Amino acid sequence: MADILNVTGSNYTSEPTVQRGSAAATGALRRKYNFGDKVSELALAQDPFFRFVSMVSKKPTDDPTFKFTEKRSSYTKRYAYLSDYSSSAISSPATDVTSAAPDPSAGDVYSFSFFTDYNNNGNNQNIYGQTISLAEGVLGTQPLFFIPGQIVKIPVGATSTLNNLGSELTNYTLWKVNSVDLDTYGSAATANSATVNKAIVNATCVKAPATCNFMQATTTSSTIGNGEAGLGHASTLASKSQSQEDLEPFKCYVVGTAFAAGSGYPETWQDQPYSTSTGQTQIFKTSAVMNNTDRATVLKYEGNEWARIWKEKLIEHKWDIENALLFGNQSSTYNTTEGAVNFISTYGNTFSLTLASKSQDAFLDDMSALLDPRYNNATSTVFFCQTAVYNWLHKLSGYFANNIGMVVPGKGNTTGSPGVGNDAGNGYASFAVSGRKKVFGVDITTISTVYGDMNIARNVHLDGTTVKMLGINMKYCAYRPLVGNGINRDTGIYVGVQTLENSGVDRRVDQILTEAGMEWSCPETHAIWT
Repeated sequence: MADILNVTGSNYTSEPTVQRGSAAATGALRRKYNFGDKVSELALAQDPFFRFVSMVSKKPTDDPTFKFTEKRSSYTKRYAYLSDYSSSAISSPATDVTSAAPDPSAGDVYSFSFFTDYNNNGNNQNIYGQTISLAEGVLGTQPLFFIPGQIVKIPVGATSTLNNLGSELTNYTLWKVNSVDLDTYGSAATANSATVNKAIVNATCVKAPATCNFMQATTTSSTIGNGEAGLGHASTLASKSQSQEDLEPFKCYVVGTAFAAGSGYPETWQDQPYSTSTGQTQIFKTSAVMNNTDRATVLKYEGNEWARIWKEKLIEHKWDIENALLFGNQSSTYNTTEGAVNFISTYGNTFSLTLASKSQDAFLDDMSALLDPRYNNATSTVFFCQTAVYNWLHKLSGYFANNIGMVVPGKGNTTGSPGVGNDAGNGYASFAVSGRKKVFGVDITTISTVYGDMNIARNVHLDGTTVKMLGINMKYCAYRPLVGNGINRDTGIYVGVQTLENSGVDRRVDQILTEAGMEWSCPETHAIWT
């Protein structure tokens, strides 16, 4: 065992001090060594995600099927979309906002119906690239935050247009809320398009341009950009190639309250910021087996073959854990945990990355959607990419060629290939490799962007897959080893599971065992590029 100890760097064979009156120590045979904080230190560059998550976010669980809570603040969710209005201030607005231009004036009293693109139970939202789940009329999308005395900003466009494009936004109107009806269009047991899950707001116009029409998005598809869920009276949405900012022209925000001097206290509203999810642990086992004849044989180059095998088995065990944490699929039937790729591609932000044509402008749109400061930030996000992407980010002939070599400043694309459409007209690159560093022993390249520094690590486990890059917010994931009742199931080495002394079989069997799972929360903070 002496050579094995040189591999791990720890003295596992030293005997404890024998105290008076206690039983004498019987050696290290069949002793279980807790190795949870050591195994991730082996071959650091090979398994960077396991290294990061086990160092910054290890959170033991005492149940193999564990529950956890997500919290999303509500103060950034006080916006809604205008569905219908009535210039007669009736209780149930029925006029589609794409109808006749209203041209309101200060002092006019209108009624509006509003809906949201997020669920007020847990403040869950639609996520970029995922199928729409929260749209007009869907259960849980009734705005609950409107109260009398608020000032609400409603965007408007020109009278002569339908105002279903962000480019048609020309101005805004301000309205003071008089009353709120959450019952007439109140939450029903099932969604029913335009008749449920809306708030009816009676309001007086405070400010308006001379002529205007309300903003209304016309949409056609079932996939959305970040936050894009439920625009349009028809309850369908468009697939957006850009970030959440595309929807800003259609959002109606609360912009404060206005009360008379000496007036009483206002009403209030209560949100539900919490939602729960479930995780599952997985048992990993790796064995080292050798007969005692081979153990006693001194070989050339590495004399102790048993020690060499042990080193390889430890790294193999860690390699398996990294693959499971990346590609696993949670199942209580097969006792498997959830991997990053499956979780993010199913619930998180999904983007495309074609190395031959992806430009800075297109990538910045992705980053804008992912790193919206209302619910996510760059400081806790680590980007794990395959080798081809890692090289591409460092090549002048790769990434920068898509921006500088094919685009003329102010003139757009000159070749008819990369840089077309939204990528045209910008012949500079504001991405720059600003340095390299080691974080927890892992090599990290820092790329400076307008959205902060990207911390990028090469992950060879992604090579040969369709996954180009993963953006993982380390605040919203956790490595959860099973620990309870004095038993620690984090990575442990069980020495002498079978020996000549305890079985009569002339061989030695040791085992490495880990029982742990991944906790993934707030999918809007994670992203995958394919």
